Amino acid sequence: MDLLTTLVDKGLRRELPTRDEAHAVLATSDDELLDVVAAAGRVRRQWFGRRVKLNYLVNLKSGLCPEDCSYCSQRLGSQADILKYTWLKPDEAASAARAGVAGGAKRVCLVASGRGPTDRDVDRVSRTIAAIKDGNDGVEVCACLGLLSGGQAERLRAAGADAYNHNLNTSESTYGDITTTHTYADRVDTVRQVQAAGLSACSGLIAGMGETDADLVDVVFGLRELDPDSVPVNFLIPFEGTPLAKEWNLTPQRCLRILAMVRFVCPDVEVRLAGGREVHLRTMQPLALHLVNSIFLGDYLTSEGQAGQADLDMIADAGFEVEGTRTRTLPAHRADLGCGSHGGSDGGACGSHEAGSSECGGGRGEVCGGHETAVAVPAGQAEVVTERESAAAGGSAGSGEPVPGPRAGLVAVRRRGAGTDLPPNA
Repeated sequence: MDLLTTLVDKGLRRELPTRDEAHAVLATSDDELLDVVAAAGRVRRQWFGRRVKLNYLVNLKSGLCPEDCSYCSQRLGSQADILKYTWLKPDEAASAARAGVAGGAKRVCLVASGRGPTDRDVDRVSRTIAAIKDGNDGVEVCACLGLLSGGQAERLRAAGADAYNHNLNTSESTYGDITTTHTYADRVDTVRQVQAAGLSACSGLIAGMGETDADLVDVVFGLRELDPDSVPVNFLIPFEGTPLAKEWNLTPQRCLRILAMVRFVCPDVEVRLAGGREVHLRTMQPLALHLVNSIFLGDYLTSEGQAGQADLDMIADAGFEVEGTRTRTLPAHRADLGCGSHGGSDGGACGSHEAGSSECGGGRGEVCGGHETAVAVPAGQAEVVTERESAAAGGSAGSGEPVPGPRAGLVAVRRRGAGTDLPPNA
């Protein structure tokens, strides 16, 4: 396809595609899908080889959020049966983080629900960062605490944070449809504060909330303009008890097209496969490794993820390798240009929250850079698939693809790890 030849050439030169080209990727057919993956895979390998960076989430404070983000299980008014607890102590958070580091995680993502941190919260997180870095040489720490106020980004950097996550989530034109307690501009402002403080900026999106192809292109181009080091791509996990519980709009094929489009628009950026991958990509997850260069290991904020060992086996079986703590994640030209890398092992992006139900970051139950909601399917659990009303058929918004039926049986609420007495999944 002439389109793919053009996009590969542009990606290898770090040249921005046109919006029409980005739309065309989302409009490709299933017959063309493997060609799309192969083309975007060439761009991924040019800048990141066959390395996969592992990130591990620690939910410092779960639930009880005053923000009303429709996609989040921790939101104000959520009826989702998730774990609810206040701040973990620094030693508790460090203990949870050790499980992820032992499993190969290069970055630990510290997430807390809420609108944004108080100065006391920043002090608390600073002590947690010190506890995690003590004895874990080379491990990066990304914070995802919500909207920041003056000087807080600088304080987190001084405490040893390497990155900060705050997702844009969706296009500016539709942002008010999913959240009313803060604005798209508020999120942009926090990302810019992070960059100004010298932290590595992590900011991504959530797909599957009923958005159109135009919305997806708009938010990805908005991210490209902000130029974060890391772009987590979350796929909505429709938690029962949230306003978007019935939004089952994604197929594995559409997820792959979205990831390919992000890679073409952000060729040399750490693209992270975040929340919802187990639910929406399912057996096609290994194909996504040809598009992304970063994933979360184990569980998410409020949902369970694929078993940690299964993640490692998938990476190895697909012919990829886990990135070590001494390896630079981002291409040298990005770090050399000062893309938020102030002393971490790579200056890579946050990539920490998750999104499906997007709960990580931002204190608004959104997936921190990618955290959450990704729900992992417990071993041996069969998928529960029910028919969806044909009125919803016709495909995810703007895609023309068939809409899958709800798969609520794939959404497993996290009952282990941080905030519990059970060992974590890593």
